[in-house]
Amino acid sequence: MKLLSSAAAAVGLLLFLVVLIAPQVVSDLQSDRQALLDFAAGIPHGRKLAWNASSPVCSSWFGVSCNSDATRVTAVHLPGVGLLGSIPAKTIGRLDALTFLSLRSNYLIGSLPSDVPSIPSLRFLYLNQNNLSGSIPDLLSPELRVLDLSDNSFSGSIPGSVQNLTHLAAFYLENNSMSGVIPDINLPGLRTLNVSFNYFNGSIPQSLQRFSYRSFVGNSFLCGPPLKRCSTTSSPSPSPDVSPNPPTKAHSATSHRKLSLKSIVGIVIGGSAVLFLIALVCIVCLLKRKVGGGIRALKGKNESQNTFGSGVQGAEKNKLFFFPGSSSHFDLEDLLKASAEVLGKGSYGTAYKASLEDGTTVVVKRLREVAVGTKEFELQMEAIGKIGQHPNIVPLRAYYYSKNEKLLVYNYMPTGSFSALLHGDRSAGGGVNWETRVKICLGAAKGIAHIHSDGGAKSVHGNIKASNVLLTPEFDGCLSDVGLAPLMNSPTSTSRIIGYRAPEVFETRKVTQKSDVYSFGVLLLEMLTRRPPAQALGYDHVVDLPRWVQSVVREEWTAEVFDVELVRDGHVEEEKVQMLQIALACVVRDPDQRPKMDEVVRMMEDIQQSYSNVQTPQLL
Repeated sequence: MKLLSSAAAAVGLLLFLVVLIAPQVVSDLQSDRQALLDFAAGIPHGRKLAWNASSPVCSSWFGVSCNSDATRVTAVHLPGVGLLGSIPAKTIGRLDALTFLSLRSNYLIGSLPSDVPSIPSLRFLYLNQNNLSGSIPDLLSPELRVLDLSDNSFSGSIPGSVQNLTHLAAFYLENNSMSGVIPDINLPGLRTLNVSFNYFNGSIPQSLQRFSYRSFVGNSFLCGPPLKRCSTTSSPSPSPDVSPNPPTKAHSATSHRKLSLKSIVGIVIGGSAVLFLIALVCIVCLLKRKVGGGIRALKGKNESQNTFGSGVQGAEKNKLFFFPGSSSHFDLEDLLKASAEVLGKGSYGTAYKASLEDGTTVVVKRLREVAVGTKEFELQMEAIGKIGQHPNIVPLRAYYYSKNEKLLVYNYMPTGSFSALLHGDRSAGGGVNWETRVKICLGAAKGIAHIHSDGGAKSVHGNIKASNVLLTPEFDGCLSDVGLAPLMNSPTSTSRIIGYRAPEVFETRKVTQKSDVYSFGVLLLEMLTRRPPAQALGYDHVVDLPRWVQSVVREEWTAEVFDVELVRDGHVEEEKVQMLQIALACVVRDPDQRPKMDEVVRMMEDIQQSYSNVQTPQLL
């Protein structure tokens, strides 16, 4: 009897503990659910996340993973899903069991909320390839293994708390606007570091000199191994003004008399000369400040300053080469004095909108990692100038070349890019009708076909993507970044266009006319689906748009492919399917099976013509 009562007591205690603990577990998962819902509600996103409050978080929510017993959210994978705007504070930061967060390759702007990188359990943080700005929060999770903030617009200095991340193995900060001295990040476990293309200065700490040149390149005022040596020149210490044999009083009096009688005129002349030199120095400093301080780069609403032309030498101020037919009423000094705004960071460099004092507006592209010398650069510029004489190519207006600086000058196109029109604002993007989308893409196709035919069999674009299709006020598509691929280091020129790259480019690292056709096919699919070229799938893995479209078409769900705004436009159903067939022909894996660009242009013109005939039937 006592045994039964003891067993009953144990069962009762167990039930009591279950009742006590279960609400806490449910509460934790419920709080994670609500935090994610608040995040989704606080930021627009191009792809439907299908996060439903009534569905199970751990098994059905896109991009969300939980621990083994499904009691806490431990990972959020949302790369390339079209997140647009600022990260809402006090949303993701409430996921206090999170170990992995990837929001890379989106359209995030604004500052990074301090509660995100400081999640105590966070080990992997990927925020690269966005446009986040402001300073990096000082409070960072001590568990961080990988911290990737590259390809953003962060400014300020590296927080000192990085030195406390004893588990950190990889730190990526390249292509930002960081400045100041690089701290002594003496972490034995740090295996990968990249702070290239920022504005750091001073010497590289000895603990970081084991990393390669590529980890630090692009910081003009950074020195020390593995970069150039730091200057060792310094002014000598002043010696004390003490004479070993002090003069006598009589000698001093004599000297004083001689000085008074013979040198007074010299003193007056010398004093006048000193005053004149001081005045001259002040004037020169003011002039330099006026010339050097004029160019400012304003990023969004932040007034963080950046400059292009920091490598321009004084003797080369006017060596700005203009192409025939381009207006040359300004020179390089006018550009350096112009107010400038950062338009974006592309595969080959940073583009600035420069407003000259006479009201002219141009775009200045500051190239990075140019892999050719002066002669090859000038020959390629000449080729670009010839190819650019086409209505669907943004013409190169002028260029500047020196050892430390390469600048390209283009006309400013205020309508923006196809990418911004399609993905930027949901209401505006949804308003891009079928006719306009086809017109833009056909213009881009004509530009590519011109490059392939006019420049010979080896003439390629190499960087075709929606952000490189700029728009005229009449919404004609014009290609930018034409002819730049041969100038650049091939790993750099291909690393930023994931989703648009042809499969063979991953292996050969070489772009061809056939790989251009593939990239254009992805652009067509992007137009038809209004989806990004790469989408999240699984553990920080991405599936490219062609594979996704092909899988949907194989299941005979073709209607699910098209952007909902095009689905509503029912009278172009046949034209949409025809355009989809052209796109799929462009993205086949075998390069030899892809059509040539002039064939693509003819097929698209046929579709456009059939649409026009339906819209405006001829009267008999």
